[in-house]
Amino acid sequence: MKYIDAFLDRMTMYRLLEYYLLVLLGAAMVFGAFGGLAYNPFQIAGSVTVLVVVCWLTNYIFAKVYRAPSNPESSIITGLILALIITPPASLTVVPFLIAAAGLAIASKYLLAIDHKHIFNPVAIAVVLTAFGPQETASWWVGTAVLMPFVVIGGLLVVRKIRRVKMVSLFFGVALAVAVLLALVTHKAIGSTIQTTIFSSSLLFLGFVMLTEPLTSPSIWAKQRWYALVVGLCFAPQLHIGSLYSTPELALVIGNLLSFLMTPRVKTLLRLRDRITYGSNSEDVLFVPEKKFAYKPGQYIELTLPHSQADNRGSRRYFTIASSPTEDMLRVGIRYYDQGSSFKQVLQTADRDLFVSAGQLGGDFTLPGDPHQKLAFIAGGIGITPFRSMVKYLIDTHDSRSVTVLYGERSLRDIAYSDIFEAARTEVGVQTTYVVDEQSVQKLAHVTTGRITPDLIRAEVPDYLERLFYVSGPQPMVRSVRNMLLGMGVKRKAIKTDYFSGYA
Repeated sequence: MKYIDAFLDRMTMYRLLEYYLLVLLGAAMVFGAFGGLAYNPFQIAGSVTVLVVVCWLTNYIFAKVYRAPSNPESSIITGLILALIITPPASLTVVPFLIAAAGLAIASKYLLAIDHKHIFNPVAIAVVLTAFGPQETASWWVGTAVLMPFVVIGGLLVVRKIRRVKMVSLFFGVALAVAVLLALVTHKAIGSTIQTTIFSSSLLFLGFVMLTEPLTSPSIWAKQRWYALVVGLCFAPQLHIGSLYSTPELALVIGNLLSFLMTPRVKTLLRLRDRITYGSNSEDVLFVPEKKFAYKPGQYIELTLPHSQADNRGSRRYFTIASSPTEDMLRVGIRYYDQGSSFKQVLQTADRDLFVSAGQLGGDFTLPGDPHQKLAFIAGGIGITPFRSMVKYLIDTHDSRSVTVLYGERSLRDIAYSDIFEAARTEVGVQTTYVVDEQSVQKLAHVTTGRITPDLIRAEVPDYLERLFYVSGPQPMVRSVRNMLLGMGVKRKAIKTDYFSGYA
């Protein structure tokens, strides 16, 4: 998996999804040319062109009217998804429907929102509205046996990238269980029902692509369970209220509404106020939020910074929040690399008063509710940022729960937030040990050389079997420490992991 993860870490989820959809459409054109699909390449290409152009233009117009940051990548993805679920037109008479669906999808992002927060998946709500208005519906033609291998392979990469395997698996399981139950009730063959649901329906594409849309789905597992359960229960087409039958898009819209009610969302602008440099290539960027919003220590936020010539990592990035909710400014820790992303290059050279858009807020890498639970934090490099947020929160709230920190870095000069961790040592009893690679470091209190090893953990955290471990850093380091802890007898449920993709 490390090679797959290394590949995925080179691009954002949005760029990965864009490539995935283009591969699906390319494969569909090839199959269409040789009779494997009922649509020829010209029909598919024409549908893609109309939908993408209309989505892009509509987004451009609404962004100008609302003076909102424009994200062309998002509008292109919307058009590509619509092209895969709306039947490619056999004649020009269907083009008005394509235009209406594309226009409604983009308009929903601006009009069907509360306090600038999206409510519905734009593609799903667009086809629901066209079904009730012009009475044109989506066929979900992507759900065919010939395209299934492409849908599955790309879909697995997407859910691996965004770490939502459990949510998608739960949706698949519930939807299939409901399909089997209804087959039993209606005396239909269970085998053919399962085969049809998997190979010839919208199930896989809906789960991999649309269920996981980050702005309209929960970002916390406790709420993702309910979201996946509800969409899975409503997925079966046999379900109906009177003459209103369930459709994939309607099931998703119902789930989106539940998600909106369960999940607090952020949609505000952040103004760059200051920078704090530490180490050779790291800094904290401090922002002033246009509107204050609530978050938990250790959570992440999505930042959008539109810029020309964006690379594979795009204009949207997720950053763990390094500040505490008790602080006025929002702080994110960033490590720069020689061949870093275009996003970071723009941010690194930006002047004060640069504005970025803050979007999705979430993450389960947060303090437990039980204040008596002993904790151990293990960080590598830039993975220290969520722990800075947590420890600063403990200081400001005078929370003296038992916490031990092991912080690994390349050198003493690269260590960040030592002022916070040393203040926590005296004020709330947080014990931090700095572990540096340098072998020539003079004898200093609370500093050791080498790497984080089982022996070091046993020495610094003698009651490690009683603690809940939080591990954060580059993915290879997180994987290594997790395996190390399991080998020491720490239970899986006592290990929470977070990782940073590294060369971004």
